Amino acid sequence: MASKGRTRRPPTAVAAGLALLLAGCDRGILAPVGPVGGAEKQILINSTAIMLAIIIPTMIATVAVAFWFRRGNSKATYRPDWEYSGAIELVVWAIPALTIMLLGGIAWIGSHDLEPSKPLASSKPPVRVDVVSMDWKWLFIYPDQHLATVNQLVVPAGTPISFRLTSATVWNVFFVPQMGTMIYTMPNMTTRLNLQADKTGVFWGRSAHFSGDGFPGMEFAVHSVPPAQFAAWANNAHGSGGVLDANAYKLLSQPTSYVKPMTYSNVAPGLFEAIATGKAPPPQQLPHSRPSPGAATTGMTSNGLPSSPAKDGTK
Repeated sequence: MASKGRTRRPPTAVAAGLALLLAGCDRGILAPVGPVGGAEKQILINSTAIMLAIIIPTMIATVAVAFWFRRGNSKATYRPDWEYSGAIELVVWAIPALTIMLLGGIAWIGSHDLEPSKPLASSKPPVRVDVVSMDWKWLFIYPDQHLATVNQLVVPAGTPISFRLTSATVWNVFFVPQMGTMIYTMPNMTTRLNLQADKTGVFWGRSAHFSGDGFPGMEFAVHSVPPAQFAAWANNAHGSGGVLDANAYKLLSQPTSYVKPMTYSNVAPGLFEAIATGKAPPPQQLPHSRPSPGAATTGMTSNGLPSSPAKDGTK
């Protein structure tokens, strides 16, 4: 009998609370939305199953041996002078060796099939997106659509996305768990990645490498939309937002976190190449973000980018 003054929570309320908690769980890599994420999930499942095929029998054998050779079991044979058993040695060494070979084979084949720079098989031409990791935000440049976004990536569902990635400051890691494959972004270098989202929806991407005080706010939304809606979005984007030229880039490169998504209706030609080669205006110097050797200290003047004079009028 329940004590006085204490109320019992209805079972329906408990069930509703559990359902709400489960609904809010993001399964990440266990809920892939594209071919790369699906293949990585399959590798994870296969590897786990192979390891469990060894771990579970070993745990059972440990309990069984301890139970059989307990002190009270008169049927167990006591062999104080036992030294060697060829059969036991065969089992102890052969099974782990075969397991390692099988796991290694799965990792070898799977990693080569999922080579990040390898284009995805598709009848549709890929959409090109240039990615720049900054302090502490993500810049996405669409070279074919001549526009750019910050902390927002819009892609057509069912279409391969060909990424070129670099960093304007320090090393970082680009990662959209449900699409698969995290990859480094590095200053003065370019890496390549090919992903695809087969489902429409909003998926979250993030930085997977600590890069300073604003790291927690370095997240972005991936909007996977039907191809027709993507074309309409790109067309409408040209009528809103400013131009990402040298001056706008210098303002954008200042260290800020939790930046709201924004769109630039046009991009200065060669901006990504200038950032990747260290010719773009350097961001504000931070303890973890020093200019790379050879980086320009004035406005962009190469790759067709407009020069950006200093505010005080000096050249």
